[in-house]
Amino acid sequence: MPQQEFDYVIVGGGSAGCVVASRLSEDPNVSVCLLEAGPTDNSVLIHCPLGMGVMAQTGQANWSYETTPQPGLNGRKGYQPRGKVMGGSSSINAMVYTRGNRKDYDGWAALNNPGWSYADVLPLFKKAENNECFGATEYRGTGGPLNVAYLRSPSPVNDAFIAACNEKGIPTNPDYNGAVQYGVSKGQTTQINGERCSAAKAYITPHLGRPNLTVITDAHASRVLLEGQRENQRAVGVEYLKDKQSLQVRAKREVILSGGAYGSPQLLMLSGIGPAAELQKHGIAVQHALPGVGQNLQDHITTCLIYRTHRVDASFGFSLRGGWAILKSIFEWRNKRTGMLTSCISETQGFISTEGNNDYPDTQLAMCVGIIDDHARKQHLGHGFTLHVTLMRPKSRGSVTLASAKPTDAPLIDPAFLQDPDDMARLVKGTQLGLDIMDAPALNAYRGKMLYPVERNNPQQIEQFLRKNSDTEYHPVGTCKMGPASDPLAVVDAELRVHGLQGLRVVDASIMPNLVTGNTNAPTIMIGEKAATLIKNPVVHSTVSQPAQRASALADSMAA
Repeated sequence: MPQQEFDYVIVGGGSAGCVVASRLSEDPNVSVCLLEAGPTDNSVLIHCPLGMGVMAQTGQANWSYETTPQPGLNGRKGYQPRGKVMGGSSSINAMVYTRGNRKDYDGWAALNNPGWSYADVLPLFKKAENNECFGATEYRGTGGPLNVAYLRSPSPVNDAFIAACNEKGIPTNPDYNGAVQYGVSKGQTTQINGERCSAAKAYITPHLGRPNLTVITDAHASRVLLEGQRENQRAVGVEYLKDKQSLQVRAKREVILSGGAYGSPQLLMLSGIGPAAELQKHGIAVQHALPGVGQNLQDHITTCLIYRTHRVDASFGFSLRGGWAILKSIFEWRNKRTGMLTSCISETQGFISTEGNNDYPDTQLAMCVGIIDDHARKQHLGHGFTLHVTLMRPKSRGSVTLASAKPTDAPLIDPAFLQDPDDMARLVKGTQLGLDIMDAPALNAYRGKMLYPVERNNPQQIEQFLRKNSDTEYHPVGTCKMGPASDPLAVVDAELRVHGLQGLRVVDASIMPNLVTGNTNAPTIMIGEKAATLIKNPVVHSTVSQPAQRASALADSMAA
């Protein structure tokens, strides 16, 4: 069995894995190997923003997972697209750049996770981005790898939607990633010069020439290699499948799992790390019992309010005029990197509260310039708009477990959507607010009939509508929860080291103890930046305890 050896082996070339690989390989004396299960990211469908619609329908560059039947969704199985390509889900997502709310991170720190307060992570968000929208401010950064920009050719419906929100008392907020999150604004996207700016494009592609950085694609990790006695075990490498061969790569310092909220817990369990009963059920020898692996799954649940429109100029759809417009836009994008093909579909973002707590919104609104039915997999003739109404911070908790001991079998994903009654109650209220906004006079020139009509003042009908039409907003987190060893569900500590093992970290969205208020790509990139800083500067972060001192030490270490 061929072997290679590096200082660090990173499993998963997604939003966090690309960051860690790039930052660690900045040191020419350190060797880094990045394993990615999918192919390289050279498809035009990845770099052309609107290509995500094709990938959603075809499953290209996508694990195309399904959930187990969901009782809260009338027994339906949900669709769970995840990126299987360099860049991970940042290569197939809607490119929406949101950081979440400061209270999200202060909440993480309050769970005995020192170094994760908003004051601690803000410098990392700023370090990561090159923000074209506002320049360098107290909250925004420039000069980082990840480009953040406004859309070059937004739909005119965005201004009408913002005006509709204003008519309903929701203010315009120029920067929902700044001092205040509440309000509505044109969307900020991870795009650069009219193309997608994925984590791979931002962090890996510019540095592929580094002699100390090795990227291996189409490499499906099958288990983490452990050595030593059970009370003193250490991760020393990774076994992976490539070209029908089983290969190994060894790690002299650390193995870092960045497989995402589904891939990382699955790989831990395949390696004998996880809930003992779950492992034994599949004939896997228990190497290290860790009951929290795969537990604490949280995901944003969303519903779609779909409206038809006669405004072919302002929306995507299936018509002769629409087809001609797309054809012209292909040439425009090829020549100028402008036009309809630069759309991220989800063009306007809003954060509102169903309970009057504007400091901590519980609902996200996203105005989409097309008919988004069943993740855009169900097509309709004509044109339309879709308002995504998404519940932030659901109380329901699900799990990821094994279907078998085979690494190529998809895991069993149970988000437990709407299991907690409070989630349904708040999603009903959010849907009512969404219906109110869509009925505002500012949208009269755009709004047609609803594709699936629902009455605003009939909560029972809305509940039935939600069970029939809701699904994921693609933001699973929490399955390798960060927390102290005293937390029975904690998998990693505040430095992202797996409890009870040496040389093994998890660095991705799975470590989030609680879901953030917004899309998860930017926070996951921040987690990658945090992990790289922790690995490169372990003494600084293990000895400084006060939040202000930690923020100062972090800034000093990043400047060094």
